[in-house]
Amino acid sequence: MIIKALELNQFRNYEQLELSFDAGTNILYGDNAQGKTNILEAVYLSATTKSHKGSKDKDMIRFGKEEAHIRTVIQKSGMEQRIDMHLRSSRTKGIAIDGGKIKKAAQLLGLLNVVFFSPEDLSIIKNGPAERRHFIDMELCQLDSFYLYNLNHYNKIVNQRNSLLKDLFVNPDLKDTLSIWDSQLLSYGSKIIERRKLFIEQLNEIIFEIHKQLSGDREHIQIYYEPNVEVSEYEKKMKSRQEVDIRLKQTTVGPHRDDFSFMADHVDIRKFGSQGQQRTAALSLKLSEIELVKKITGDTPVLLLDDVLSELDSNRQNYLLNYIKDIQTIITCTGLDEFVNNRFTINKVFHIVNGTVAESN
Repeated sequence: MIIKALELNQFRNYEQLELSFDAGTNILYGDNAQGKTNILEAVYLSATTKSHKGSKDKDMIRFGKEEAHIRTVIQKSGMEQRIDMHLRSSRTKGIAIDGGKIKKAAQLLGLLNVVFFSPEDLSIIKNGPAERRHFIDMELCQLDSFYLYNLNHYNKIVNQRNSLLKDLFVNPDLKDTLSIWDSQLLSYGSKIIERRKLFIEQLNEIIFEIHKQLSGDREHIQIYYEPNVEVSEYEKKMKSRQEVDIRLKQTTVGPHRDDFSFMADHVDIRKFGSQGQQRTAALSLKLSEIELVKKITGDTPVLLLDDVLSELDSNRQNYLLNYIKDIQTIITCTGLDEFVNNRFTINKVFHIVNGTVAESN
């Protein structure tokens, strides 16, 4: 799978842009705040329907405009396909595949698989559980439309239940309606827990060897899923925590409170790992993500690297650059020195200055 071309109209700081990419390594370079990451965001949006930053549609439309358009042409199994995305400031986005409108975002997922790696991802290990859940969710939503369906419904029900818990403060008679939300939470939440459990099992089969090589056989990593509640105890725990939920006005049981631990030779590197260990684990995680997409889909994802190389030492840089040489990659950076120094093959270079892009040799 490769991205052949990208067209942007009134997206972020781009009035109009047309790019054609090489099947190998594509470099977008320029000073900070010129629009490099916006191009990666558009690609990610085309694959997942969401911004990697969590931005709303209206915030991605060029200032002063009401609409934006993204067109992404991909080649998959020797065939070209086109993804059109229409962002509107006051309505939900419109999506079309090869000119045919789709009704649900789930119909797009899996058509274009991408792996996005930014400096923020280097903090997945040491930051709070919300970031680790986000990583798992974004990957699973690309790979499993049923997971996306269950997660969307679960999140909506958590929000609705939390609103009800707040309403109970002024209207205690509504307490009897809690059971309606609880049964739905139990149904969707249980499926999320089971799928996350399987995902971690699949990830562990891959990450061990990658991390072993990346650490020079000095460390051996294992990821552990730490569910807030086991499926077998879910209903019982929800009932036992009902009064606590009412008092706190929020739902305290369920997969929205899950976490994941990373153990290197029985040491929890979330808490006790050095910055180097944490970064190595994060890099291993991202490379494992590539391999997992290959294994599940039978296709190679497109890799998006957003100014990551400057955050890695030379050993990790070399490992990453060697690893991705057979993958279509779009890389943003402020300069080309790291590639020249590593004698890395560059297939296309784009210089970006304030929303304008010039292809250079």
